Parts: sequence; structure tokens; C-alpha cells
Amino acid sequence: MFTETAVFDLLLPGDSRSLKQKRSYVRPILAMLKKYEVSAAEVGLHDLHGRAQIGVAVVAPDAAQARAVIDTCEHQVAGRPEIDLLSVKRRLYGDDD
Repeated sequence: MFTETAVFDLLLPGDSRSLKQKRSYVRPILAMLKKYEVSAAEVGLHDLHGRAQIGVAVVAPDAAQARAVIDTCEHQVAGRPEIDLLSVKRRLYGDDD
């Protein structure tokens, strides 16, 4: 069994100057990610209106499948025109970890 996690650091558009506007960008991203049967949540930068960190985790029977799912999630987030994906931190955990 393998678990892969990723944290996406996002730059939101300049008009996200309130928490309500921030949520209007983050919620659709979380909904889209959950279609890939991953756990996804906003995990950081709660105080900054123009930034967000979204954490994603998947459990799979082999490392290649876990990587493929997180790769797909990363490509989907990076492809959203309304946000900029600043960085991605990934980690793969195996049975030995």
C-alpha cells in the first residue's frame, strides 16, 4: 500500500480580497479534485486572502498508481486559468515508512 500527498501553493486573482471571494475560488478546486477519489482540503495560508494551500492525499496499491493520480490532480490545478500554481510539495509513503 502506498500513500502520496501533495500540497499546492496557489496565487489567487487580485479580486480575492475577502474570505468569501477566496472561498469562491477554493471550493470549486476542492470539488474538482475530489472527483479523482482523493482527500483534499485547504491546509494553509488561511489568513492571506490572495493565497491558498490545498493538500491532497491518495492511497493506492502501488506507487505508480498513487503518482499517476497526484500527477492528474497537479495538471488539473495547474490548468485552471483563474489561479497560478506557485509550487507543489509531494511525498510518497510506502509500507516501510
